[in-house]
Amino acid sequence: MDYHQKLAEKLTILNERGNGVLIRMNYIKKLCADVKLRPAILTDKSMEAAIKYINKKFPNIDFRGNIQNLTSIQRQKSDVMEATTSYYDSFLDVIEFRDHVYELLNTIDACQCFFDIAVNFDFTKSYLDLIITYASVIITLARIDEKKALVGMFNCAHEMMKGNSDPSYPRLSQMFVEYEHPWKKLTEEFGPHTRSVTAALLSLRMIYPRRNLPAEQWRNAQLLSLLSAPATMLDPACCDTMACEYLPLEVMERWIIIGFLLCHSSLNSNQASQELWKMALRSGLYITLTRDELLSIHKVSEDLFDNIKGYGKRIADVKECRDHVIANSGVLHRERRHFLRGAMKELVMVLEDEPGLLGPKALFVFMALTFSRDEVLWLVRHSENMPKIKTPEDYVDNQMAELLFHMERLRGLMRKYYHVVQRYHIQYLAQFDALVLNDTIQNMHVCPEEESVLLSSFVSTLSVLSVKQVENKEEFDFRAVRLDWLRLQAYASVNKAPLSIKDYPDLAKVMNTIQFHTKMVDSIEELLQETSDLSVLSFFPRVCERMFCQSSEEMTMKRYLMAFPSVCSHFNQCGHPFCPEEEEAIEKRSLRLCVTFLEHIAKQTSAVMLEICAEQCNLNEQLQPKHCSETISAARYRKQKKAVPKKGEVHKEKPGAESLRKDRTITTNVDKMHLMLTELCSSYSLCSDIVVHSHVVLPTEFLLSHLEICLSENIVRMANYNQATLEIARPVDLLAGIRSYTASLHSLPNYINVDVARLVRSVLMQQTQPLDSRGALTLTNIYTSWYLESLLRLASNSLIVHCPAMQCFVNQTFDNEPTFRAEEFSDVSDLQALAELLGPYGLKFLSENLMWHVTSQVSELKKLVMENMDVLVQMRSSYDKVEEMANLRRRLTGGENLLKRMTIIGVILSFRSMTQDCLREVLQKHCPYLMGPIECLKDCVSPDTDIKVTLSVFELASAAGMTCEIEPALVSAISSMQTDNTSIDEEYKLSCLLLVYIAVSLPSLALDPNSSYSREHGGHNNNIHCLALAVNQLAAAMFTVQNKNIQQHLKEFLLLASSCLLQMGQNMEKPESKNRESIYLLLHKIVEESPFLSQDMLESCFPYVLLRNAYREVYKSTIVTLG
Repeated sequence: MDYHQKLAEKLTILNERGNGVLIRMNYIKKLCADVKLRPAILTDKSMEAAIKYINKKFPNIDFRGNIQNLTSIQRQKSDVMEATTSYYDSFLDVIEFRDHVYELLNTIDACQCFFDIAVNFDFTKSYLDLIITYASVIITLARIDEKKALVGMFNCAHEMMKGNSDPSYPRLSQMFVEYEHPWKKLTEEFGPHTRSVTAALLSLRMIYPRRNLPAEQWRNAQLLSLLSAPATMLDPACCDTMACEYLPLEVMERWIIIGFLLCHSSLNSNQASQELWKMALRSGLYITLTRDELLSIHKVSEDLFDNIKGYGKRIADVKECRDHVIANSGVLHRERRHFLRGAMKELVMVLEDEPGLLGPKALFVFMALTFSRDEVLWLVRHSENMPKIKTPEDYVDNQMAELLFHMERLRGLMRKYYHVVQRYHIQYLAQFDALVLNDTIQNMHVCPEEESVLLSSFVSTLSVLSVKQVENKEEFDFRAVRLDWLRLQAYASVNKAPLSIKDYPDLAKVMNTIQFHTKMVDSIEELLQETSDLSVLSFFPRVCERMFCQSSEEMTMKRYLMAFPSVCSHFNQCGHPFCPEEEEAIEKRSLRLCVTFLEHIAKQTSAVMLEICAEQCNLNEQLQPKHCSETISAARYRKQKKAVPKKGEVHKEKPGAESLRKDRTITTNVDKMHLMLTELCSSYSLCSDIVVHSHVVLPTEFLLSHLEICLSENIVRMANYNQATLEIARPVDLLAGIRSYTASLHSLPNYINVDVARLVRSVLMQQTQPLDSRGALTLTNIYTSWYLESLLRLASNSLIVHCPAMQCFVNQTFDNEPTFRAEEFSDVSDLQALAELLGPYGLKFLSENLMWHVTSQVSELKKLVMENMDVLVQMRSSYDKVEEMANLRRRLTGGENLLKRMTIIGVILSFRSMTQDCLREVLQKHCPYLMGPIECLKDCVSPDTDIKVTLSVFELASAAGMTCEIEPALVSAISSMQTDNTSIDEEYKLSCLLLVYIAVSLPSLALDPNSSYSREHGGHNNNIHCLALAVNQLAAAMFTVQNKNIQQHLKEFLLLASSCLLQMGQNMEKPESKNRESIYLLLHKIVEESPFLSQDMLESCFPYVLLRNAYREVYKSTIVTLG
């Protein structure tokens, strides 16, 4: 045996290195061609003259005589050398690779090696791969336009820095010159290797035609069908050429076309070569050199033969094949894809139902994957460079998603049931393959000692295998066996070898079968990559996006759309150690494609889901009580007398009429939406996560994210807020709509496993904040603005009245009546709905805004107090002197303004109190076990408790909607008004005088005719009853901030107010006396609502008989005698 040649080892190493060099050349070509990515040294304006000179004079560049043209390189020689070194070294790798390929090819020719793809498969495949890889490297190198500039600039910088040229420069520059026309030089190089190359290619005569059949023949043969012969379903899928059955068609075509171009002389001398070559030429217009680097096979062939004498017939053959491709190839491949979709679907369904068949029928899986990948890649290559034909639809496939989906499902099945396949083939190797191999060895006539030892080691390795090893989860590694078999193929393929492999085809068939079975045990992942890797799609992003869009437009394809983002997980295999620079760019492109696909699917799914929700919301809205009046009215008239319908009147259908159908085949819009939702959600079943490089992408998270965004937008849109006209939906109606939406959303888990509860919580929680996660307005922001700008603004002008009797605000009957009914937005049900929508956080934001308006009014009040400070000081000390008080009251200015601003504060605080009460009711319903401890904690607070502790407890209680003696929000707002300009004593004085000012101004309220007490409303028509809450809460807050006794100052206020009101009542002829009873009731209300004042305190300074008479006076028209 000719062991020292090490042909197997050299082929393996050179193929791996050749792939790296090829990828490196492709990267340099794309880098230099891209304006954005070009090396800075090539885009520098100052380098233009030098680059032009180098390209003109290459390779004989005069570095000394024309220094003026190279001045820019001289100035930046170190930078130039640093920038061009990696490219220079890459080009040197090409020379090194070429030298080793030359050497190996000459050695193989000298050894007169035997090649037959059906016998020594690995050896022949490695040989043909090396030839094609070498040719691809040279062709790609020739396509790099900037190679001369890069090498020339490096050598110039090297000469200028070190005084001499780089030693490798002459050979490198000579190689560039030789390969200006790469095909011409390559054909010259491969002339001596024609015999070996032709022999290897002709061994494909049986394999390639069998694989390159039209779909009709596949269909007639029931290719890939496990159900065509039920009786043999459990029989192992086996043949004499196992590895050839899943050998990619594209690989064979690349071998044939490029191989015969390099050794074109055999086309004229060998009819079999010519037939094989023409068959490959009829397969398509392009083949792949690497990644997205394509070769236009007919154009290249025609150009090459055009310059060679005696090849006129071959040129005619090329033209005839090109015409055949344009006329027939699109239809042929379209039909193949159509067949494969059905065959793959059947295969997937059978194997999912009976995964145990993956063992005996593993070959079918890899054949199906290879056939499908061939068709996918053919369409990708040709759709990007579509020829001008009458039927362009042949190059468009809007059902590509289905084929990719079935490929991904098959890959998933092989991974999921890997242990089933492994267990089956371990038994097969030990109990069948080992015995067959042993018998084959025994029947060999000649078996030299060294080969005998190697073959015996194969038998012994396989014989000791057992199922227990699988059960114990032992790691298997048969790479040594496969490498030894490759070595044996190489040794036995050499001419005059002691053991000639062509004499023992049975041995080759057995060993090729064993090799496949060993891969089923330890290399399934590598085999899946070899047969179904679609990583090349990452270099055709536009084609992928176009195919995705075409598939997404088809209703029947929506369930398969997840295949596109799933394929992005293949892109991890794109990189190569020879080209680490492109890893980041590939990762970004892969992730962008994956995210684009997932977002599109999620967008479609969320749109359909929310459309269903909107439809259900509309149906639910028809069932609202407000719509039943027409039905009740119609029923009432029917009982009396049937009314004649008016001409042209359309009969209104009752809710639920849409569910009555005469024919179930008639589909409604809702039916179509549910069908589309089912289809889209089915696609998510393909995979729970997708690994793209170092990123783990979760498809359902994209769906939840889109649902969150769309649901938030829909909720805000349902509020119907118009900032210009201040129109908005009632909170109770909006809450009903949201509940309908969430009820519909909770049906989504019936289609797909997603956490809808988390989604709804997240969206509704965001609505309790001023802005959501995207910075958009929320319900909290909208309703806060509306209540402040609309309802409370009108209430401040007494166009809307606070009605304690009905616990809401009501409209006044004026000509300029508001466009909305206040009670529809402020009654208990609406405010409870508002509390449900905004929650404690949202109502806290509303409260903060209310308090801001309160503090702005307090600032104005303080200004009024400061204007009248001297008079108020005197009035405070002379409240019991009637005449002096009368004179001082006349000196006061702005009393009406003061009471107006206090009323506004009262209205704001009354509205806040109503929202707090409703919040408490809502929380009591939702979390009673939380409210109980908070109430207990609040009850534990006493007047002796430290004020900081008290405020902390009250803040907690207030957040839960409970009423507190001291409002912490108002205390916080008042304390924030403190400035460095005023001392605490001055603030205290202003607070005391403010109460004095309010007390002495109360009698002036009687002048306003709207101050009369309304029995229906339970308050005054100008909202002055809100003064009670304003006085109590404002006094409590101010004196809490100043750490003073609240009760003492409110007693002083009560004394002053009582005195002034009693003085008003002494003169019945004055105008103030007209509404005095109503003002008396206001004083009573102040005491009644105060936690610091009592009725005893009121009676001590204001006779109760006056209050009793005041109540009798305002209620006298409604007294009913009960008999």
